[in-house]
Amino acid sequence: MSELSVAAVASLLEEWFPPRLAESWDVVGLTVGAPGDPVSRIALAVEPTAAVLAESAAAGADLLITHHPLLLRGIDRVRFDSPKGALIEGFIRHRIALFVAHTNADAGVGGVGDCLADALGLSGCRPLEPAPAQRSDKLVTFVPESHVDAVIDALADAGAGRIGTYERCAFGAAGTGTFRPARGSDPYLGTVGRVEQVAEVRVELVLPRDRRSAAIAALLGAHPYEVPAWDLYELAARPSDEVGLGRIGELARPISLRSFAGRVARALPATPAGVRVGGDLDRPVRTVAMLPGAGDSLLEAARGSGADVYVTSDLRHHPAGDALAWPDAPALVDIPHWAAEWTWLPVLARRLGAALDQRGTPVPIEVSGLVTDPWTLHLG
Repeated sequence: MSELSVAAVASLLEEWFPPRLAESWDVVGLTVGAPGDPVSRIALAVEPTAAVLAESAAAGADLLITHHPLLLRGIDRVRFDSPKGALIEGFIRHRIALFVAHTNADAGVGGVGDCLADALGLSGCRPLEPAPAQRSDKLVTFVPESHVDAVIDALADAGAGRIGTYERCAFGAAGTGTFRPARGSDPYLGTVGRVEQVAEVRVELVLPRDRRSAAIAALLGAHPYEVPAWDLYELAARPSDEVGLGRIGELARPISLRSFAGRVARALPATPAGVRVGGDLDRPVRTVAMLPGAGDSLLEAARGSGADVYVTSDLRHHPAGDALAWPDAPALVDIPHWAAEWTWLPVLARRLGAALDQRGTPVPIEVSGLVTDPWTLHLG
């Protein structure tokens, strides 16, 4: 059995939740540790607190994966007598690497948003605030019939031709190419000074824009012609129907806001803060908008979505009151920040475990149940 490294786990996580999906202010990826360090046990938690670090160290974990960053707000010194500095010193002393998937995991497919939606029993989900789809191009080239498969294979290996869950997607149209090799050329087909006609196939593949250089290099390496002809077109950007912040989906049947709030409370791990509800408790609820984490920023998007209720965390008094005052406003269900995002951890543990088993590098994966919300008691 081969040894698992921090870099190998990081590569998987970044494939599932690409860093490009993170908000511009966010800090994601490997925060503490060395990519080449071995991994024999993994711990998952919502945030890297002192209690979580102690739990991970006691369990023998050498990699901790969290949702919340350790260094979201910049620091200019690491003092071991400060809370943040002590945490950094603890990760180094225990030789535990820290990897963070934050807003990229909020937005990504199978991430925090999808897991909370599943926990609440929603179907037909789409992003509440869609992210722009990954910028893409279309590469077109003209290939003699004998080399079509080789060129397509090379381009696919370079990252072209991926559409959704399909790979090596290409289109070919037969035609006739014509050219005359000039003096000094070394043609694969034809004779210098003579007009040639060749049965060729117009080959088209889409590719992510960041794979441009790799795809062109692959084309030039696999194409038999000395100077192949090719075109590159920038495709129009469009909103993603899978990736973005929040989710909006449907319940199987309408239920009252009171009943829905009870469902939410039962679906989440218990915390002292509990669940708060704003709106008519007898109002029927069918369409649900939600955003794991602090959700003031998408109150307008929730109202514009036509949802019956908006589920999120950390709503402040005035924005919540202003939002509920609109006649077409959704009801509000405010849930504990930690509990909303914890729903992702068991799902991630199963997904990561299955992927590592398949690669022949299985390791134990622990999900922390430590409640790291700052509140310890709710009276009222």
